[in-house]
Formats: sequence, structure tokens, C-alpha cells
Amino acid sequence: MKSAKGLLLLSGGFDSPVAGFFAKEKGIQLSAVHFCNYPFTDSSPEEKARRLAEKLDLKELIVINLGPVLKELASSSERKFYFVLMKRLMLRVAEKLAEKKGIDFLITGENLGQVSSQTLSNLASIDSSVKIPVLRPLISFEKQEIIDFSKKIGTHDISVGPEMCDVLGPDKVAVKSSEKKLNELEKEINMKELLKDLLNSNSIN
Repeated sequence: MKSAKGLLLLSGGFDSPVAGFFAKEKGIQLSAVHFCNYPFTDSSPEEKARRLAEKLDLKELIVINLGPVLKELASSSERKFYFVLMKRLMLRVAEKLAEKKGIDFLITGENLGQVSSQTLSNLASIDSSVKIPVLRPLISFEKQEIIDFSKKIGTHDISVGPEMCDVLGPDKVAVKSSEKKLNELEKEINMKELLKDLLNSNSIN
């Protein structure tokens, strides 16, 4: 039987490498994509992601810089939706990569309710941006459980350090969203063109 292929959205934090470990344990052929935020962050998240990919013995790590596009997301008239818009963008890029490489589904380290973008409402809004299945092996895990497990598999010490994904995030965040509202905001910032330019600049077409 042909092995399933997954694309892991790999940050430098604790969650996504643990999710990747569980996926590999199921026999999934795993590649990864890391989204960096130059020039708004330094290279440390990417460096951690590369070390984590090596530790997990992943097939491939692709690095995509979202910095220029995230600046546009942060300028939205309702900035409280920034993190949901960011996650929708990430999934769209990952979906295109998966299509190009013959990958069956995406995998994330998200778990329910840990941050504002991970409420049921926002997860549904994020998933609605793509057609490819999105798997979340850690959906019911508590943060401490994930940290404890990262120690067991040897990724903990690599992942230690500040999270930088919120560098352009708002002070007040939305814990609920709707497809209609997000479509309006994406039209406002011309998301289709931003995505097209991002894909072209990274030769993803």
C-alpha cells in the first residue's frame, strides 16, 4: 500500500514538531514548510525549524517568507482578525505546495483554545480557506502535555525561546470569525493578488 504524504507547517515552537513526530509514527511520509517573517524578525525561528526538521528526519523543508504580505494583513481595517487571516494565508500557500508535490494533506500543531486563532470558530474559518484536508494530531492536548512530550523526543531544547509569530499582531484579538467577514477583509487588502505575487516569487505555481 502506498504511504500517505503529509506537509507539516513547522514553526520553531514546541507544538508542530510534536505533531510531526506523531504523523511519522503513523508511517506518513513527511515534508515541512516553515513561514518566516523577515524583516520583522531575525533568523532564529528559521534556524530552529531547520534543526527540528533535521531532528525529525523530515524529507524536505521549504522556507517561505511571509513578511511583506503580513505587513498588508496588519494594515487591515479590522486588525483584530490578523492571526486568522495569517493562518488562512499559510494554509493557502501550503495547499499550493502540496498540489505541486503530490502531497495528500496538511498537518499543523494547533490545539483547541490555546491561542485566539484556535477557537472552534476561528479554526473553522481557517479551514474554509482551502480544500485540502488539515490534520491536527494535538487538537485535544494541553500545552504542558506537549512540552513534556517534546522532552521525550528530543525537540524541547531546540524549541525553547520566545515565539515571534505575533510580532505584527494586534493588542485585541478576535476569538470568533465568519467566512463572510474574512472574505470582506481579504477583498479589502486584495488577498488574491498578494497570494499570487507570493506564489510567483517562490516559484509555486
